[in-house]
Amino acid sequence: MKQKTLFYCTECGNETPKWAGKCPACGAWNTIVEQPEPAVSAKIGGRSGGSRGRLAAPKAQPVTELDSNEEIRFPTGMGELDRVLGGGAVKGSLVLVGGAPGIGKSTLMLQICSKLCEFSKVLYVSGEESTHQLKLRARRLQVDSASLYVLSETGLDEVLGAVEAEKPDVLIVDSIQTLCREDLDSPAGSVSQVKECTMTLMHLAKSQGITVFVIGHVNKEGSIAGPKVLEHMVDCVLYFEGDRHTTHRILRAAKNRFGATNEIGVFEMRNEGLVQVENPSELLLSGRPDDAPGTCVTCVMEGMRPVLAEIQALVVSSSGTNPRRTSNGFDYNRAAMLLAVLEKRGGLKVSACDAYINIIGGLWLEEPAADLGAVVAIASSYLDRPVPGDMVAIGEVGLTGELRTVTQLSQRVSEARRLGFRRCLIPAHGAESLRVPEGMDVIPARNIGEAIRAALGQRG
Repeated sequence: MKQKTLFYCTECGNETPKWAGKCPACGAWNTIVEQPEPAVSAKIGGRSGGSRGRLAAPKAQPVTELDSNEEIRFPTGMGELDRVLGGGAVKGSLVLVGGAPGIGKSTLMLQICSKLCEFSKVLYVSGEESTHQLKLRARRLQVDSASLYVLSETGLDEVLGAVEAEKPDVLIVDSIQTLCREDLDSPAGSVSQVKECTMTLMHLAKSQGITVFVIGHVNKEGSIAGPKVLEHMVDCVLYFEGDRHTTHRILRAAKNRFGATNEIGVFEMRNEGLVQVENPSELLLSGRPDDAPGTCVTCVMEGMRPVLAEIQALVVSSSGTNPRRTSNGFDYNRAAMLLAVLEKRGGLKVSACDAYINIIGGLWLEEPAADLGAVVAIASSYLDRPVPGDMVAIGEVGLTGELRTVTQLSQRVSEARRLGFRRCLIPAHGAESLRVPEGMDVIPARNIGEAIRAALGQRG
């Protein structure tokens, strides 16, 4: 009998019955590959396929009779990681830590072992490093505990055997792309291998109450099945972001069944490992120039944490017929919209100018609350007038040039005052009910014209 083949998308893991140039699920081009259908003869997800019919059928229970106790959480030793996880790791959960190679995922996982080993047994499985290399890295990070067990292995059956023998409380797998099942014909790192290994680890976590951390690599080419394939399987998805050539790292929660999403944790990479940054606003604003046109500070909410970010803009006369637009850390389409609104409603002829927008510190500002800060920064560069150094601009800009209020405005203003800012430019609507902290001067504005005059028509 001819073996059946399937087609997978290496970008998102979608299965299709035939080849196509474009993936119908994620829209990526040239990512469909052909692989033989995996012939699984052993257990899938921890259960034997042949004995599934002989297993006792699970009994449904009324929701009123279920245990209402909260999930058991425990600290990881990294306050920033605990914040992103929603207060700590949950027993029996499967956490996926994704990011580009070399960003610091393995360093973070090995560092938390120092705290976890104080009250639990940890098994660190690495398919990329030998035990000698792990020892050298642990010595550099000052991780030394008798409760930390390391294993250099790529076979899933051997890993499960080590778990059965050692019975750890926490299992760390580095990385999921290196694990493979011998009963699958596809190579390690393929979509089928990654999905089947993750399902087995999920069953292990749920059945034995082991907290499992899985590291997954992300690459721009999509030639390896990355965390996008596994997001719907795991309990929590964390993404480690940042340029590996800089020291700042941002840990962001994209999915969390036990807490809020879009929380961030900020770290700084040093020779001794990752160091937590408990006050990211102060770090992101360090080195800010004084009396320099084209820069403005705004406040965005990352989960429940207010973060002050510096928006820089550069507007220069264009030498070509098509002015150039570039944005780094700010949505390109939204930047183009703000430039159009600024010309139509603000009276600034920016259509004939090249415009560049940059967010300092590697942040990505998705919130509309950063609109007013971007508009003020662009106008400051165009008019060559600096924004007062003690001013923060917070608000959403509409297509008619009006300013709309944003959520949690009181918390944003309080964070700005705590860091020494004394003036806050906000939308006029909602300013009456705002709780203004002592020492903060709130400047309301109804549209971008009033905002530009308030920010650039006076010097602080």
